[in-house]
This record gives sequence, C-alpha cells and structure tokens, in this order.
Amino acid sequence: MEIITLIIIGLSLSIDAFTLSLAYGLLNISKRKIFITSLSVGIFHFIMPLFGLAIGHILTDMIHVNSKYILITVLIIILIEMIKSLNEKSTEHNLSLINILIFSSLVSFDSFSIGIGLEFITDKIFLGSIIFSTLSFTFTYLGFKLGKYLSQKADKYAKIIGIIMLFITIIYFIIK
Repeated sequence: MEIITLIIIGLSLSIDAFTLSLAYGLLNISKRKIFITSLSVGIFHFIMPLFGLAIGHILTDMIHVNSKYILITVLIIILIEMIKSLNEKSTEHNLSLINILIFSSLVSFDSFSIGIGLEFITDKIFLGSIIFSTLSFTFTYLGFKLGKYLSQKADKYAKIIGIIMLFITIIYFIIK
C-alpha cells in the first residue's frame, strides 16, 4: 500500500513538470536538451525530498517563502517567451545550463515540501525518492515530446493554444 501511495504522490509531483515541459516543447527544443532537462528534473526530484527531510523543518521555521508567487513569476516569463516566439520561424530554441537548472529546481520545489513529511507516510524514503525521480523524468520527457509534436503539426496554432492554456493556468494560480 505504501508503494501505491508513493506512486500517487509521485504522479502529482510530476504534473507541473509535465505542464511546463509541454509549454517549452512548443518552442522546439533539441532532443539532447530535452533529455538533459528531463534527467535534471529527475535528479532534482530524487534529491529534493531527501533535502526536505534533512533540513526542511529548520528552513520553514526560519524563512517563509510563498512558492505560489515564484511559480506565477516563472509562468509569466514562459508566457512572454512563448508570445515572443509567435513571429519566429520554427528554429531550435536553446536552453542554457542555467535555464535547465532553474526549470528543474522550480518544478521540484514541491518535492522538497513532500520530503518534510515523507517520514510520516513511509519509512522507505529512498524508494520514495526513486519513484518521484522516475515519474518526474518520464513526465517531463513526455511533455517535451508532446509539445514538440504539437508544434510540428500545428506550429502557430499549437503555440497560440499553449499561450492560452498557460495564461489560464496563471490566472488560476493568481485566484487560488
């Protein structure tokens, strides 16, 4: 039963990575960068729960960061990038190492929070991190691939749909 619970948690942790990678996939990212970014997200989803478990209680007592505002800011930056790319030809968009690390850390921040309370769910912390890592890698990769596929099939229309979906997501997080 613990494994099923960890898989459900892992799936919920992977949804934001899937959504953002889908949006980035519309920007035509190279196969190599898709793999590297997906791997980075997987690694972050492995490390963050362990990190959260180790020092999460101390940090939450000392620093109060509302991750909602960080997420909204990142989504707005991605939205602006997508709007700017509307008039561009479908050239390959290059993610720098810094962008990959920022992307990975932001979509993995919720795993840090899970890590704080993971010991109350299971004593198999390492297994939980492996499940989170595997699922987030897979969903990130699938999001990029689906975004790239949609971009190739519908190009501008896919970008417009992605912009609308991202705008609705931003509004949702602002209202929430």
